[in-house]
Amino acid sequence: MMNNKMQRRRFLKQSVLIGFGLLATRFPTWAASTFAQDYPKHNIPVDKNIDANWLRGLRVRGTPISYLKSRNELNYIGMPVGGLHSGTVYIGGDGRLWLWQIYNQTIEPCHEGIDPKTVRWDDGTSVREIRSRDGSAYVEPAIAENKRVLDQGFAIKVIYKGETFIKELKADHWEEVIFQPSYPISLITYKTSEFPVEVQFTAYAPFIPLDTESSSLPATILRLEIKNLVNEDLEMSIVGWMENGANRFTAEKGKGKKRSKVNDLERGKALLFDFSSTDKALASAQDAGTMCLACHTQDAYCIADFSPWPVSSESFNKLEQGAAQIEKDAGEKLVGAILLGSAIEAGKSFKADYSISWHFNNLHPKLKELVKDAQAGYWYATKFKDAWEVNQYIASKWDYLTTHTELWQQTWNDSSLPHWFLDRTFVNIGTLATANTYRFASGRFWGWEGVGACPGTCTHVWQYAQAVARIFPELERDLRQRVDLGVGFKQDSGVILFRGENQTHPAIDGQAGTILRFYREHQMSSDDQFLKTNWFGIKKAVQFMLAQDKNGDGMIDTPMENTLDAVWEGEIAWIVGLCVAAARAAEEMANEVGDKAFAKVCSEYVTKGRKNMEEQLYNGEYFIHRPDSVQGRKKLGSYNTCHIDQVYGQSWAFQVGLPRVLDRDKTLSALKALWKYNFAMDVGPYIKTHVGGRPYALAGEGGMVMNTNPKNEPKPYGENVTWQLGYFHECMSGFEHQVAAHMMAEGMIDESLILTRVIHDRYHAAKRNPFNEIECSDHYARAMASYGTFISACGYEYHGPKGHIGFAPKVKPEDFRAAFTAAEGWGTYSQQKNNGQQRHTISLAYGELTLSSLSFELLNAGEERQVIVHHNGKKIALKAEQLNNKMLIRLKTTLVLKPTESLKVEII
Repeated sequence: MMNNKMQRRRFLKQSVLIGFGLLATRFPTWAASTFAQDYPKHNIPVDKNIDANWLRGLRVRGTPISYLKSRNELNYIGMPVGGLHSGTVYIGGDGRLWLWQIYNQTIEPCHEGIDPKTVRWDDGTSVREIRSRDGSAYVEPAIAENKRVLDQGFAIKVIYKGETFIKELKADHWEEVIFQPSYPISLITYKTSEFPVEVQFTAYAPFIPLDTESSSLPATILRLEIKNLVNEDLEMSIVGWMENGANRFTAEKGKGKKRSKVNDLERGKALLFDFSSTDKALASAQDAGTMCLACHTQDAYCIADFSPWPVSSESFNKLEQGAAQIEKDAGEKLVGAILLGSAIEAGKSFKADYSISWHFNNLHPKLKELVKDAQAGYWYATKFKDAWEVNQYIASKWDYLTTHTELWQQTWNDSSLPHWFLDRTFVNIGTLATANTYRFASGRFWGWEGVGACPGTCTHVWQYAQAVARIFPELERDLRQRVDLGVGFKQDSGVILFRGENQTHPAIDGQAGTILRFYREHQMSSDDQFLKTNWFGIKKAVQFMLAQDKNGDGMIDTPMENTLDAVWEGEIAWIVGLCVAAARAAEEMANEVGDKAFAKVCSEYVTKGRKNMEEQLYNGEYFIHRPDSVQGRKKLGSYNTCHIDQVYGQSWAFQVGLPRVLDRDKTLSALKALWKYNFAMDVGPYIKTHVGGRPYALAGEGGMVMNTNPKNEPKPYGENVTWQLGYFHECMSGFEHQVAAHMMAEGMIDESLILTRVIHDRYHAAKRNPFNEIECSDHYARAMASYGTFISACGYEYHGPKGHIGFAPKVKPEDFRAAFTAAEGWGTYSQQKNNGQQRHTISLAYGELTLSSLSFELLNAGEERQVIVHHNGKKIALKAEQLNNKMLIRLKTTLVLKPTESLKVEII
């Protein structure tokens, strides 16, 4: 196991420490500016030079995102289409599956990222080596065609006017291929002029918010629709094939048999792939397991041994005596296929449903050493003994799994928010469907920071991620109890170890952020049992945090590690503010459990901390890091520079509906300073002069830099140069998303949309994989902060145990519509303003929603208003209270909404 620095930023250490020395000889100007008075000048322009038409377009609903073959946008696309915690299987831009990171290879340092490699990158001053954790997939994205691993595909045959046409579902067989993503579903359309059919291909894993079990299947669903475009009937055939992937890397000639076995389904056919050997080592190999290809459509026909190279008319023929089982030597390739044939009437369509499942339960030995829970295998293996059982489950639940996955996608997209915005704020939840996360047999949820890099579901990284708690709250609740108050908790002190059992000490930001997460997880529960059960541990954790304020001024001053991998000294605005927000959340929790004495302790801390932070850490424009009175600025810190997380505590407060923890005017000033000093539509000039960072934004791309020195102070980050300095010159999307969420909540709508959009554009399919936001390796967990921007755009607040829900939309509030999730259900919220009246509707699509109170923003504040509420056409008794620009509605009787039901509110 690597030590707690994980050698995790060795690239930066080399770049900054060694690199500075080398650059001192190669680039005298940089050498001088690094160590002398003329530190590189701040060169981010105040004028952002943003086109007004482009800016207006950011608010436009627009059309669904489409990536096209004709625009050369398909090569890098890799959208996760497996279940949660079941490895990484990508759907490519042309509909073929690739990567197949399901073989338990991912482990640091030998197999990090989706494409472990080191590339050379010219940063403008030198050529550096970039590993997976440093952003190699950002500089040189993986190309689907180079990472197929397993042969898989589909082909169709059409007989039209006596002529036979055959096309595979791959880019070079069609004039146009259109990839339309809407995570978790991708829709690929294949078109060729003067061709009698058009094909639409839909791929996804079952994904149903709040239903973690159904969303965690090691499988993908593939749905085809062939549309007859001509005015006569057609004869059509489909063949879908899959290579036996059992023991993909360890099966060698003469060491066993690859097997393909035909099985019947109630509706369709299936092929089970496995590997048989007398060698026990092969049976326990990491790639030992099973796979299954199934067709869930009547009249399917299996070919246990299929040769599609090339696909010809004969490939669609049914064998007179097809074998029920085939065996081939381990050294040979074994491919199975399932056929379908049908006549399609003029103007009609034919639909076919397939699925692929897998089961590989021999975890990497080093992972078993790292995490005790890994020794018993995966959670999915406690439910299914092999891929055939996975497939049987899918077949038995087909209607539920497909209907509700597609219902969620429809609900998510049935919105007034721009399509691009919905895509970018939600897409990072796909991290859960990659080899970045696992769920072990014990039920424990565990994750790297990025794929294969930095273990232990790190608190100071994962606390930025807002998506998981809102979509699959069960996972976050379990993580809080099992790890943060379990194997990663020191009951005597209240310390939360920031990498669980893989660490020996806390990180102060991770400690504070996890306290806030406890409050969020309580809010996303249906009752107060989670809070009551865990209050003792939560209180201990809060007490430890408060004790780090050694001089009693409400500002944390104990040197402790943080997410920038260093121990900073002094009073640091972003740490102080985050702890104030955590104490405010603790005050709320204490009041709810009846611990009034501790609630008072927290309240007093919040009052002192807020007052002193605003008075002592605010420089008149933004919040700073005050050096330690003894150590001064010897060690690395942000000091008088403009730091991206300086008001992070207030950002968190918005996510969980807390009252303000920082003065609004000062907070807005700080956010405007970030915009002024840290944001650029082209970061190229900045990263060329401020070197040492990793390439997460390149020349010509927009972004917000982590730390800048607008006052052009000498040695702005301290006397001693350390390797972590490189972080300050980077654009890391997770931090950027956090700021975008905060800006949205504070009403800086344009700035929030711009920042989110430049991240979106950095990950355009023409450049790199849109589904893989990179920090320290691929599918980085912090990027799930993007969902926080959606929360802020909706002005969403929720408290399940209290039965409270509220909305205050920021984007087009006069006609707004968006999805929401709650503890036990999800649906759609909409509001309209017309002639001074407001109408609000909460419609439930799934589960149930318990309501006792509601709140809405008044778009015409100051006027006395009347409130009328109807449930299923019945008028509901209520008490309404107007609080400035907010209407609080308390229902006389608690309501429970069921699917298809709505609650309608009129404010007149």
